[in-house]
Amino acid sequence: MTKRAGALVISLDFELHWGVRDLYKLEDSYKENLKGARTAVPKTLELFERYDVAATWATVGFLFAHSKEELLQFSPITKPNYQDKRLDPYLEPLGNGEADDPLHYAPGLIEQILKTPKQELSTHTFSHYYCLEKGQTLEAFRADLESAIAIAKAWKVVPQSIIFPRNQLNPDYVTTMKDLGITIYRGNETSFMYQAAATNEHTPLMRLMRLTDTYLPITAHHLASWENLKDEHGLINIPSTRFLRPVSGTLGVLEPLRLGRIKSGMTQAAKTGKLYHLWWHPHNFGLNQDANLGFLEKILRHYQSLAKDFGFESLSMLDVATKVS
Repeated sequence: MTKRAGALVISLDFELHWGVRDLYKLEDSYKENLKGARTAVPKTLELFERYDVAATWATVGFLFAHSKEELLQFSPITKPNYQDKRLDPYLEPLGNGEADDPLHYAPGLIEQILKTPKQELSTHTFSHYYCLEKGQTLEAFRADLESAIAIAKAWKVVPQSIIFPRNQLNPDYVTTMKDLGITIYRGNETSFMYQAAATNEHTPLMRLMRLTDTYLPITAHHLASWENLKDEHGLINIPSTRFLRPVSGTLGVLEPLRLGRIKSGMTQAAKTGKLYHLWWHPHNFGLNQDANLGFLEKILRHYQSLAKDFGFESLSMLDVATKVS
């Protein structure tokens, strides 16, 4: 059997304020990160096109709406009933559309993604749905996902892959996903410190361990093998390898270690024919854009070097699934 080439897989959780609204209000300083995401997205797309790189953009369904009226039109009748009402996105004050509320609507950015070669538009659920928080139900998840698919289809997009908000993979939802035609997902790293959990279950110690793992080899590289991508339900699980954190001011002296850890993992993936799955949110690059995009460009240059030396590929999540099936 011929050995498959390794590949760099990139996925982005595209959510704007919907992804952090329970953590940051629009009057908080983090608003600058969110505003910056609107310019970081086109700059990231330009880099991807320049280096011939594929990516999956898992997009919150709300962002597709051109207006508040359209958002409400596609909203499901059965909505999540979280115990923590701060999580309820339907309580969020909204403007009328992208022009007056650019942090809750993004059709202009979605158009740019669709126009850029090799980019996959995926789903991040309709409402940034939390699959492991108290009060969530299978019925509400199904209704949410149906709405996400419906608003994407209005754009002539049929999502086939999903990224779960906050990586809250709920195994009870797998059959529903499959019923609705979503057969590809991003799973979590296999280490205990990356396991799926509700937001309040991520302890400070776990966060510290994950931060340390960014710079030092606390865990392995978490490369995925082609032969292990199909799960027990027949779906394609393309697990995460590394979260691409924003450039740190306080830990700036350690940035070469972080870059070296990523490049080392990519090189190992290229040499062994495995997958290296890198992910982040556009708002992570909202501030210090030159530094963050410069860091990304170093990664993409290393990808090109590996492509030349080892036939290393650049694949979206959908590309990976197509090669498996």
